Amino acid sequence: MPPILNAQGLSIRFGAQPLFRNVSFTVSQGDRIGLIGPNGSGKSTLIGMLAGRIDPDAGEVAMRKLARVSFVAQESEFAAGQSVREVLSNALRRIKVHEREWEARIAETLGRTGFEDFEQEAATLSGGWRKRLAIAEAMVELPDVLLLDEPTNHLDLSGIQWLEELLNQAPFACVFVSHDRYFLENVALEMVELNRAYPDGVLRVRGKYSEFLEKKEAFLLAQSKQQDALTNRVHTEMEWLRRGPKARATKAKARIDTAHAMIGELAEMRSRSRTASAGIEFSASERQTKRLVELDGVTYTIGNRTLFQNINFPITAGMRVGLVGANGSGKTTLLRLLLGEAQPTAGTIRKADALRVVYLDQTRELDESLTLRRALAPDSDSVVYQGRVVHVASWASKFLFTSEQLNQPVKNLSGGERARVLIAKLMLQPADLLLLDEPTNDLDIPTLEILEESLLEYPGALVLITHDRYMLDRVSTVVLGLDGNGGAERFADYSQWDVWQAEQRDIDAERSTQSKSRAGGASTKKGAKTKLSYLEAREFAGIEDKVAAAEEILHEARVALENPSIASDGARLLAAHAQLDRAQDAVDQLYARWAALTEKQK
Repeated sequence: MPPILNAQGLSIRFGAQPLFRNVSFTVSQGDRIGLIGPNGSGKSTLIGMLAGRIDPDAGEVAMRKLARVSFVAQESEFAAGQSVREVLSNALRRIKVHEREWEARIAETLGRTGFEDFEQEAATLSGGWRKRLAIAEAMVELPDVLLLDEPTNHLDLSGIQWLEELLNQAPFACVFVSHDRYFLENVALEMVELNRAYPDGVLRVRGKYSEFLEKKEAFLLAQSKQQDALTNRVHTEMEWLRRGPKARATKAKARIDTAHAMIGELAEMRSRSRTASAGIEFSASERQTKRLVELDGVTYTIGNRTLFQNINFPITAGMRVGLVGANGSGKTTLLRLLLGEAQPTAGTIRKADALRVVYLDQTRELDESLTLRRALAPDSDSVVYQGRVVHVASWASKFLFTSEQLNQPVKNLSGGERARVLIAKLMLQPADLLLLDEPTNDLDIPTLEILEESLLEYPGALVLITHDRYMLDRVSTVVLGLDGNGGAERFADYSQWDVWQAEQRDIDAERSTQSKSRAGGASTKKGAKTKLSYLEAREFAGIEDKVAAAEEILHEARVALENPSIASDGARLLAAHAQLDRAQDAVDQLYARWAALTEKQK
């Protein structure tokens, strides 16, 4: 049977430089292909070409007759006022499916993707559920090939595991761009890397991601030996050319031509093998204190709900803590306690004197009015890094930015470039304790590996929240797991936590079955608690972040009220009191709502 998609000789350039040249790519029945490559290598462009959304400068993409290809973009956006059901109905309308088939196909697809409330407005969904809806929109078309660009973006750990199961059981072929190495290992049956280091610009290996890494290493080793041999031959020919051979002889002419061809081949090989990597190295302070933070009986309660209780946990220099748990389990709250932005309900948090803490917020906000130059070096055209003055152009090149980009607005940067800017800012701040909230978002695999190496070499302490399971396993020396019901357990690594989670789910399922059996259906009687609706579950998943934001506004209102400059200005003082009251009311209402939702789901 011919391939479903057959791309031949694809080339495209943006400006003077080609993004990639003469790339060929086929997708056949049953393929599950992971597409990787450094940032800027053209992965999203290539998958856009396969989807028919981007026209190549050269080459063509042929599709098998009557085949259907569906595409899920990196960012999932939906029109305001459009319900979940309407998103899928519109997809079926586009491919001209008869309306009598809609209801069954929509119900089956949304059920497989985890939706319960089909009338929820799509635009109001969280990032993870918008991604699920985008996947459902593609699946309802019953594609022969599903193309996904960074499908794990915005999904939490449980969402990533759900997607792995979905794709592993799918009847369609799929091609997906991803930097999640465990996801690649668990789903891909074949790996393709776009990289100018390869003679054809692409390396395709059948097998899992781990097998790809072995064959890639063997390929690059063979290429390195070939380059060494060619270098020796070119050296010999250069010596011969310097002796001034007489070009009148036919043999001499042929040898001169051969020498020039080898010199050109060597130059091209060296150009391909020359790769740039981000220079990530966090600065530690000169502190000699071993014990940095100690949590003693720490409990945090919101309304009637206890997020975690009686945590006894020391954080010492060199300790790398992976913080895991479901949405709403208190991970963000625990980071805020360590930052000092919130106080525990019970227990104490003791910190070493003059402890220096550096925090990377997952929202990654940058002032979009700035140029890259000012974002990297706010005060001048240089920065001070580890006691040395570094010009901003050299500092930018450390994070793979060119001098030409320095005057580019921050708003034009990609997600991966923004992440590198924020990491550059963090590196300028010597720290005893690093608090990193989702630092891996938008980073390509080479940069992830460099970040991991930097964290492994960092002598201070680290508390890390990430959905990248590979990073958790590689970097963490201990994992602190929050179950969201008050419990906090310590584990050796992420894998141990994952096994414990599965065991807890089995125990909970067994208890639920036994309870229903004893009650004889009493769960439907008056007074029985009901589980959260779909809308309530989505609200519950995001309410911790809303509380954090509301408390930040409340803190700012208190600071404004305490400003001495308004003490004698009656109007401004009155306005500040009113603002503080509104902020306090908002926080109280959110706490009350959180407690109500927690009680309902018990």
